Amino acid sequence: MSEPQARGATLATLGLMAVTAIWGSTFFLIKDLVGRLPAADFLAIRFLIAAVAMLLLFFRPLLRLSAREWWQGLLLGAVYGVGQLLQTNGLEHTDASISGFATGMYVVFTPLLATVLLRQRLPSIAWIAVLLSLGGLAVLALRGLSLGYGVWITLASAVLYGLHIVGLGQWSRPGSAFALSTVQMFAISAICLLATLPHGPRLPPDTNAWIAVVYMALAAGAGAMLMQTWAQAHLSATRAAIVMTLEPVFAAGFAVAFGGEAFTWRMLVGGLLILAAMYLVELAPRRKAEPSAEVLHHEV
Repeated sequence: MSEPQARGATLATLGLMAVTAIWGSTFFLIKDLVGRLPAADFLAIRFLIAAVAMLLLFFRPLLRLSAREWWQGLLLGAVYGVGQLLQTNGLEHTDASISGFATGMYVVFTPLLATVLLRQRLPSIAWIAVLLSLGGLAVLALRGLSLGYGVWITLASAVLYGLHIVGLGQWSRPGSAFALSTVQMFAISAICLLATLPHGPRLPPDTNAWIAVVYMALAAGAGAMLMQTWAQAHLSATRAAIVMTLEPVFAAGFAVAFGGEAFTWRMLVGGLLILAAMYLVELAPRRKAEPSAEVLHHEV
């Protein structure tokens, strides 16, 4: 990996870490909001606001996308949108801790999908990092296991998130990342709007709810999608998935800092395992650890 590529990969990793921090900050907001607004309605309003904001910002870059890039963005957005609906629906049928672990299984599904669909051969250090991340997720989130309906559909959402990460790693390019993000956001909002039929989306009930929805639309929706799409133009899918397992670490930190939860040994041990996985993929020799995103792109 050349020096410019290494620098781009480092910046992309830091960007993905910022995305996971933003996602982690939304858990206590969503927990309060879905108790007063149907989940599909909340998602539809959130992603529609994000889509409109991104359209206003990136209208001209959208016009420069090829027909193939439009279809790629729509497909990626549809996969992500269905994953969001499945995850939210699963959360209504299982404990939040189990849902968090099942969702985080994308760290396992991503390299498996990359191996099957792209015929990538991942080195052993990547699998070690995957197992460390999985162990960290289990310690953080899992308090028993019940394979009911909610767990199964949450696992299905994790498969879709893994597929989205793999697809984004293959199709995202630095020059078109923002326009591709906008196309994805319109597809996500369309999927979520369809889920609110026949009544259509209900609006947030009060000012505080609107503030939470707008924050999640612009920061955790539009901003996060823009950063993830740009970052995955510089990172392989497996490496991106491992970085994104920092989300529950940040979620636990925000819960302690702002949600009144106590600091526990689970947070410490689980966080350290995930950070160890990050250490392997970031500080181990990159040439041996994983193929760069640029190499993967040329293999398509």
